[in-house]
Amino acid sequence: MRPVRRPGLVATDLDGTLVRDDGSVSPYTAEVLARVEAAGIPVVFVTGRPLRWTEEVFEHVGSHGIAIVSNGALVWDVARHRPRLERPIEPELGVSVCELLRAAVPGTSFAVERVDGIGLEPEFRERYGIPEGSRRGPVAELFDRPALKLLARHEQLAPQEFWDVAEEAVGGRLVITWSSTTALLEISAPGVTKASTLALVCAELGVDAADVVAFGDMPNDLPMLAWAGTSYAMANAHPTVLEAAGRIAPANDEDGVARVLVGLLDR
Repeated sequence: MRPVRRPGLVATDLDGTLVRDDGSVSPYTAEVLARVEAAGIPVVFVTGRPLRWTEEVFEHVGSHGIAIVSNGALVWDVARHRPRLERPIEPELGVSVCELLRAAVPGTSFAVERVDGIGLEPEFRERYGIPEGSRRGPVAELFDRPALKLLARHEQLAPQEFWDVAEEAVGGRLVITWSSTTALLEISAPGVTKASTLALVCAELGVDAADVVAFGDMPNDLPMLAWAGTSYAMANAHPTVLEAAGRIAPANDEDGVARVLVGLLDR
């Protein structure tokens, strides 16, 4: 395995990766992120979280001022508090995919994510709190305009089983991934992944893929880990990620990202 050179950019997932299981960024990790930024190395957060769940870590975003959220569907300008790039699902395509998926897997329910919040079908059970006033209704009504991400949930299937059936049913019309321990699929517009949006951001910043060091822990991180010149799976990562990544970082609760970055700063 070749030595890891000093990175031109660091791309890191949040949950299960940079963020501890209690939802916090440790003081040590925050200190290391500041050191990396001071060394002139951008650290870009690349998360499946919607915007409303990402804002709590924006204090750690460096001077480049951007974050990639919703699995690459949105690049957010943190300083100006506005979208820098949106890569949404068009309504007609989104509704047709919902019909295909529900026909293949009866009992599937849907929710639709946008910059301004979430809309949910009445039977969609959200495991976390949702904003007051969020819309409830059939998915065809929720898709009255483009959406950043479509969520599909099933209460009986296992995550991998649900993904396998959905991939076959949808046939590549949209990008399907997952990052949950429950059967919750995260569906994006054609070609939209963490990797493809990170590539756009890196091109804008003048950073080659070979100079990117990426960290992740779940299947939605796989495209990014494959694209980056150097990839680390967290020790707590999903087995498919551990198998695919080039290297293993200590677990998220052990400040794994920060511990790797400290070693890279000295190169």
